[in-house]
This record gives sequence, structure tokens and C-alpha cells, in this order.
Amino acid sequence: MNSADIAIVGIGIHPFGRTPGVSGRAQGAVAARGALADAGVEWGDIQFAYGGSYSAGDADSLVSDLGMTGLPFINVSNGCGTGGSALTAACDSIRSGRHDLGMVVGFDKHPPGAFNEDPENLGLGAWYGETGLMVTTQFFAMKIQRYMHTHGIEHSTLAAVAAKAFRNGSLNANAWRRKPLTVDEISAAPMISHPLTQYMFCSPGEGGVALVLTRADRAKHYTDTPVYLNSCEFRSRRFGSFEVYSPWTSPTVADGPTTEASAAAFETAGVDPSDVDLAQIQDTESGAEIMHMAETGLCKHGEQGALIEAGETEIGGRLPINTDGGVLANGEPIGATGLRQVYENVLQLRGAAGNRQVPGNPRVAFTHVYGAPGISACTVMTR
Repeated sequence: MNSADIAIVGIGIHPFGRTPGVSGRAQGAVAARGALADAGVEWGDIQFAYGGSYSAGDADSLVSDLGMTGLPFINVSNGCGTGGSALTAACDSIRSGRHDLGMVVGFDKHPPGAFNEDPENLGLGAWYGETGLMVTTQFFAMKIQRYMHTHGIEHSTLAAVAAKAFRNGSLNANAWRRKPLTVDEISAAPMISHPLTQYMFCSPGEGGVALVLTRADRAKHYTDTPVYLNSCEFRSRRFGSFEVYSPWTSPTVADGPTTEASAAAFETAGVDPSDVDLAQIQDTESGAEIMHMAETGLCKHGEQGALIEAGETEIGGRLPINTDGGVLANGEPIGATGLRQVYENVLQLRGAAGNRQVPGNPRVAFTHVYGAPGISACTVMTR
């Protein structure tokens, strides 16, 4: 075990979906207390924390619920990459030698409806919103249209990804959407932005996740089943990559942040994508899962249709993807999403995922979260 590795020794979650009468902060507190109990520590033992929320207030306000111990608690805000950003910062804090034991927490409570972003917050003019492109369903539809044309992806593959998500979500007590849907039901649902129908998109939601982290050499002080975070890498977009809220396309084509973040994560961990036993990757809509499968190096571009049709990405397949239902089934509480992926992989590597447990004693797991306006965080985890 590399001395620079981080161990995850505690995990906690508040169920995703809609929880009337419970604030986002209260959901974060539930997750935090669960993670503390899982690690067998008290809030007073935690030396630092990073956390984020988009719609439910500053994460550091959790000290009002957990205890005003004076610890440094840093708020993180980075779109859908908030959880991945907070985790990256926490890992760096431990690796620096400054701290030994810390928490990462994310929570949110979004109102119903699409995310409402102001184009001027992103350096764009009001004209961009007037075109309708601030409604991200349209961007994702355009991006997957081009990808399908370039790489020969069929519409049926989009529906198959969503059907898998809802099947897996039906096995997850913490998921929002727990009713399986067939490929035909998904394909026949109302068209939102061609070629993506209603059930091919995630929805903003609620939920909270917390992790307790420590140095790898101290992990056994807290748990008999540590999971090691061998790498956590974060990248932003380069000129030429086509990302959310891009006001133009460039004649120069560059790899997106997902390609660079995943390559860095695998290199840092000393792991090849072919070694991965399961993966949680961003599926804001079903086309995103398809594109990110190749961008992360888990397969080649154009191979996704055959892999999905053969059942390779199912829980019992060669490369299970989004075993907890992904954001399609869980919804997207921005602050919690990237941490939810890590939570799921910890369960799987512990062998504690119940009726959605990946068979074959998995040892290597991968996460990828993507957010606007073109940021990506990836982890490699082992047991």
C-alpha cells in the first residue's frame, strides 16, 4: 500500500429523492452522523471538513447540528463536480501531512424543475439564455446526436442504459426512482430534446452523503474493512472541447476533462482501465453514460452498443456500471452526487451492497463525476 494513499473508514447517507419537511442541511447531518458511527468516531475527533451544497445553504453550517468544535470547515462549490472537488481537496489535506482524520460531506435540496442558471454567472451574455441553451437538456441532446452519428450508436442503446438504471435503482433502498421501466416504456415516453425522452434524463433532487477519511496507515484503527482511495484527480476543460454552456464549437477538437481526469487517475493509482471491476460514471442523461464509458477509457468509442446489448454493464456483467442506479434513478442533488458514487463503491468493495452486490469479490472500483461548465473528477479505489 502506497504511503500516500487515503483510506475511507466511514460512510453515511440520507436517502435521495424528495423528503418534505426535512431541510438539505438536516439531510447532510444525517449522512454525517452515519459516517461518524460507521468509523466509530465522534465529531470532536474530526480535524477538518470540506463540504458543498448548491441550493441548501453553506455546508459549514452543519456545525450547528454536529457541534461547534472550531475545526476548519471549508465550503466547496463547483457545480455537479462539487462532491468530487471537496474530496480532492480533503485528500490533498491529508497527503500534505497537515491532518490525519477528516470528513467530506455533500447535500442538497433542489426545488422541482430544471436547474435555473444565469448565463452571466458563466461569462455568457443574456442572448445565450434567450436561445434556450441554458436548458441543459438541449445541450446534451445536441452532443449525443453528434456522438451517435460519429460512432454509430443506436437509439435503442439510449433506452437500454436508462432501463438498466431503473432496474438497479429498484434494488437500492436509498434511490429515488425504484420502479423498473422497460426499454419500450422509456422509448415511448414524451420526447424532451431529441433523441432523449423523459425517462432518459435525471432530475434535480435531494439527499446527502458523508465520508470519513484518514491516512492509509491508520485505517485499521477505525475499521476492519477500509477502502483505499488510490487516486483522486480533477480537471477542467481545454480549448476545443465541447462542454456544457459552450457558446460555440471550435475547428480544433480537444479531449474533454473526463478523458484527462480519468487518465490521470489511472496513472496515479498504477491501475489500467481493464483492471476495473465496477464503475460509477456520470449519467446526467443516458447519452452521457454512453459517451463517458469511452472517455474514461473503460471501452473504445463505438463499442458501447455491443457491450450494453451483451449485458456487460449489468451488475452481473464484466463491467458493472452505475450499480446503484446512477443519477437517472437517484436524482441529482448537486452537492451529494459525486460522493454518492464513492459511497456505492465502498459498499461494493466491502461486499456489503446486498441484492445489488457485484459478484466475484470485486477489488478495483472507479468513479467519474462531470459538471458544468466542463469539469470532471475521477477516483480509483481498492480494498
